[in-house]
Amino acid sequence: MSPLMSPPPSSPPPEPPEAPSVYCTPSPQSKAATPSPTTRSFLSRQHSYIKPSPLTKHVLSRLQSSNSTISNVLTPEFPHEHDTTKSRVRLLLRKHRRTNPAVWCVAIICLIFCLLVIFFGIATLIIFLVVKPKTPILDTSHATLNVIYFDTPGHFNGDFTFIANFSNPNKKLNVKFEHAIMQLYFKDDVIATQSIQPFSQRSKETGVVVIHFISSLVTLPPSYAKELQTQVLSNKVLYSVRGTFKVRASWGAVHFSYWLHGWCELQMSSPPSGSLMARTCKTKR
Repeated sequence: MSPLMSPPPSSPPPEPPEAPSVYCTPSPQSKAATPSPTTRSFLSRQHSYIKPSPLTKHVLSRLQSSNSTISNVLTPEFPHEHDTTKSRVRLLLRKHRRTNPAVWCVAIICLIFCLLVIFFGIATLIIFLVVKPKTPILDTSHATLNVIYFDTPGHFNGDFTFIANFSNPNKKLNVKFEHAIMQLYFKDDVIATQSIQPFSQRSKETGVVVIHFISSLVTLPPSYAKELQTQVLSNKVLYSVRGTFKVRASWGAVHFSYWLHGWCELQMSSPPSGSLMARTCKTKR
C-alpha cells in the first residue's frame, strides 16, 4: 500500500477587481498611441502645409459670405453719414487761420452803421409820435386879372396878380420855405413863372405873399389861343397856379426837409378888372 499522498496545494483565491478610478489613467496602449509634443508640432506643421480641396474652399467661401451678410444686417452702415462725420471731424481738427484785421475793421464799421440806422429810426418814430407833423397849407383869397391881349395870333401877353396865403398848422414845429417856384398855367401850358424869396413861419403862423405874373409874347397853340379868347368874351377865364416848395421843419435841434407841392384852380372874370370868382386849392407832399 502506498504511502498516503498529501493533497496538492490549493491555488490562492483570485483577487476582486478594482473599482474604476475617477481619474483616467492612460493605459499602456493609449500611451503608445498618444504622440509626444514634438510629434504633435511636426504633425501640425504637416497639416498646415496640406492644401484644402476645391470643395472645402467652396464651403468656406459660402460660410464667409453668409457671416458677412448677417453682420451687415445686424450692424448696418450708412456710408453718407460716415463720410459726413469724417468731414466734420476734419473741420474740427483743421488748424484755424487768423482773421485778417481788415475784415474786423469792415465788420466793426458795418455794426456801427447798423446801430446808427436803428437809433435814427427810433428817434424819427418818437418825433413823429410826439410832434405829429403836418404839411403847410397853400391857399388864396384874392387874385386880379389885369391884362390879356394877343400881339399876334400866336403870341399871348398878360398880367396877373396872385395873393398866396401860407399857413403852418403845426403846434410844435417851425417851418422854413427854402426854395419856392410858382407857375401860372392855362390848360397844361406854362404862361408865366415867378420865384419867391425864402421865408420862415413859426407854429400856427400865417403869412401872405404877393406874386406878380407877367406873360410876354408867350406862344400858345392855336386851339388854346382861340379858347382863351372865347373865355375872355364869356367873362369866365380859367387859370391854374402851381407851386413847388422845399420845406425845412425844425423842432429844437431836430430838423428834416421835404418837398411840398401845391396848386390852385382859379376862375376869374375878364380883364381889366378881373377878380376871383371861385377857387380850389390843394397841398400835398
